[in-house]
Amino acid sequence: MDAVQLDTLELETCLCHLRSERVGRLGIVIDQVPAVLPVTYRLVETSGLTWIAFRTGVGNVIDQAPTKVAFEIDGIDPPDHRGWSVLVRGMLQHVDPDAADFRERFDPQPWVTTDRDSWLVIEPFSITGRELHSSEPSWACSIDADL
Repeated sequence: MDAVQLDTLELETCLCHLRSERVGRLGIVIDQVPAVLPVTYRLVETSGLTWIAFRTGVGNVIDQAPTKVAFEIDGIDPPDHRGWSVLVRGMLQHVDPDAADFRERFDPQPWVTTDRDSWLVIEPFSITGRELHSSEPSWACSIDADL
């Protein structure tokens, strides 16, 4: 098995992954116990600000979650032992979907559409990422030496 390498992703690469995906996992604490829940989301980038936007049901556990949260997305390629992950840590806030055309411009289009009237955003204070991949093969001798 090839040696593996773990690299830190640049912020722009993390944002590119966040732009391209639509499903992530929200990490919250419920009754002093961690929970991770899937959500559909959209990356919102406007006026120099970046948010993770999603909708949920009014009064459910996500709607009542504490303000400090984590959000994660990843991509995995098991046959090649490759993968990446992006972790967003930030503050969860309720938003008015009618303010600044938020509803029309940034609807995350949840897969479950009934009772998704609570609109939330995560305002990140940290966006980090990592990538795991095989390192380049190391050769015992140079191919040029045989020529």
